[in-house]
Amino acid sequence: MVAQRTRDYELMMVLSPEATEEEVSATVEWVHGLLSKGEGSVGEHKILGVRQLAFPIKNFQEGNYVLTQFTLDSSEVEEVNRTLNASEDILRFLVTIV
Repeated sequence: MVAQRTRDYELMMVLSPEATEEEVSATVEWVHGLLSKGEGSVGEHKILGVRQLAFPIKNFQEGNYVLTQFTLDSSEVEEVNRTLNASEDILRFLVTIV
């Protein structure tokens, strides 16, 4: 049996620069629901706004950046990564241990 281990994480997401404030908020709420469903808790989140990308992603030169801090069991992170990767609303994301 593998021991359950809860850790603190940060999630940086890049969303389409064409997304409206309502669409960005809806995506953030969807992600928060996903994290809560996995027995996690969402801490602070910041919508950092539209910024220049280092390289084009799906023909976009800019992206809407969102940073979310959360706590989740380490065994659930792989499923979160898989779900976020399948989302069409998220251009790129990165989950890191804090």
